Amino acid sequence: MGQQRRSFTPEFKQEAVDLCRRSGKSECQVARELGIPQPTFNRWMRQVAGAPQGSHSFLATEELKVLRREVEQLRMERDILKKAVAFFAKESG
Repeated sequence: MGQQRRSFTPEFKQEAVDLCRRSGKSECQVARELGIPQPTFNRWMRQVAGAPQGSHSFLATEELKVLRREVEQLRMERDILKKAVAFFAKESG
């Protein structure tokens, strides 16, 4: 059987990247110490490369995903209500 894929929280990712930036250690060394696969950690570092130090880009990204899902849900509910109003307006008219 294959290995189960590990999942990391946005907070953990942010802390790992911040540790690498603050400590002056190499990405390879930090990844090894935290037990994170090197390619995974490199991807995290690239994702925040443009962000200023101290910014919480992983947390913002996660919040943005949640908000987009919520907006989509609200749009679907609105559309359903519009159709219901049109149906009942036609029926009573």
